[in-house]
Amino acid sequence: MTSNQRQVGGDHYLTKAVQPWEAMEAWMTTEQFKGYLLGNCIKYLARAQDKHESPLEDLLKCQHYLARLMEVVHDETND
Repeated sequence: MTSNQRQVGGDHYLTKAVQPWEAMEAWMTTEQFKGYLLGNCIKYLARAQDKHESPLEDLLKCQHYLARLMEVVHDETND
C-alpha cells in the first residue's frame, strides 16, 4: 500500500480526486516537495511531545509523511 492509499485520522483527503500533496508535488520542485514532507515530519514529532495522553496519532501522521518522503527519494534514485 502506498502513502496515497491511506490516511491517518480520517478520510477527508482520500475522498478528493486529487490529494493536496499530489498538487503540491506537481507545482513544486522535487527539493521543495521533499522539504514540505520533511517539515511535516518535524511538525508532527514536535506536536506529539506535547500530547501526553495520546501522542500516537501525531506519530502515525509523522510516519505517513516519512513514508511519502521515502517513496519520493526511492523514485528519485531509481529513475
